[in-house]
Amino acid sequence: MTSPNDLPVDATLDATGLNCPEPVMMLHNKVRDLGPGDMLKVIATDPSTQRDIPKFCLFLGHELVGQEEGEGSYLYWIRKKQG
Repeated sequence: MTSPNDLPVDATLDATGLNCPEPVMMLHNKVRDLGPGDMLKVIATDPSTQRDIPKFCLFLGHELVGQEEGEGSYLYWIRKKQG
């Protein structure tokens, strides 16, 4: 199985050290700048992103391609919805 780390990304959002609601607010702005189908990697340290980012994707129709946790950080790979 391919690790999300092997996926090509079009942009990265580093929300390290930020707490809720800042990572999701930044994510909202970053996704707006991406083209349809673009892949975004998010790096966060706030545990609440484990709940907030999947809900963000579900609510707005983006695909949460991968999610990993390790060494105090949370990584997410999000593909912007087409169209």
